[in-house]
Amino acid sequence: MEILFTFIPKEDQQQRLETEFPQVDFHFLYKNKTRLPSADIIVTYGEDLTAEDIATAEKVQWIMVASAGIEKLPHQPIAERGIIVSNVKGIHKIPMAESALAHLLSLKRSLPAIYENQRSQEWNRKVRSSELHGSSALILGPGAIGSEIGRLLQAFGVHTIGCNRSGAQAPHMDEMVSFEDILQKLPQADYVLSILPSTDETKHLLKEVHFKAMKKTAIFMNFGRGDLVTDVVLLDALQADEIAYAVLDVFEQEPLPQDHPYWTMDNVVVSPHVSSHSGKYVERALDIFIPNLKEWLAGQTVPANLVNMEKGY
Repeated sequence: MEILFTFIPKEDQQQRLETEFPQVDFHFLYKNKTRLPSADIIVTYGEDLTAEDIATAEKVQWIMVASAGIEKLPHQPIAERGIIVSNVKGIHKIPMAESALAHLLSLKRSLPAIYENQRSQEWNRKVRSSELHGSSALILGPGAIGSEIGRLLQAFGVHTIGCNRSGAQAPHMDEMVSFEDILQKLPQADYVLSILPSTDETKHLLKEVHFKAMKKTAIFMNFGRGDLVTDVVLLDALQADEIAYAVLDVFEQEPLPQDHPYWTMDNVVVSPHVSSHSGKYVERALDIFIPNLKEWLAGQTVPANLVNMEKGY
């Protein structure tokens, strides 16, 4: 049994794997695909495998993606081979929820202005701070991450509205709405946060009409995928003051081009796709992978966090 990691975990993490599975040959290789032909399992972030790689990996039966998103995988070749794909859905919820709350509190409590005044050595007490308490948040995608954001917001006295495909109840949501009925709730939301994956259904889900329906004081936050809304639509909404602020961790094009207007806009926060970063990321990914691998070696061929390649999540 050979397992290829296309990224390199820390030394202690490699040792953990090798100690728990002495019968397995692990290869930790970054940008080195020489072991693809002999690999039975591939562990990847999902951004470095091509259709040609899948053809080369003749023995692979299972791909474990150390990420929640799988949109950059070569879906058709994987599906045609019947290769099992799983991900690490859920491990992002703590760092991403904390990131969302940090950005929101920063804006509400005027931290950017306070920091700027400090750099300018200016004692200026005229800051326009407000509270989260008593406000409302519309959360697009109240899964593991969205529900954790909802839990934290509820602790601050925020009314939470979840939005998913069906409108079915989700944890830590005071009420729910479907994608189809989202326009009914947008005018009520002080904050609109998206943690949606990239699927055929969510691509360009938010259009001009949705931003026109938002409060002019609304803060729009995208921590899911950049193709939720086109740059043209979002830029128009910001420049027309249809919303007050955008906090963006994901973009249509990444890295964000240096000449993009977002960089210099006063009502935009550019976060370079780092909201999920944490020193515990790979450790948590291994906490999911190791039990799955034990089951796999014992003959169980359906790992937890199984991904539906047709649906894209």
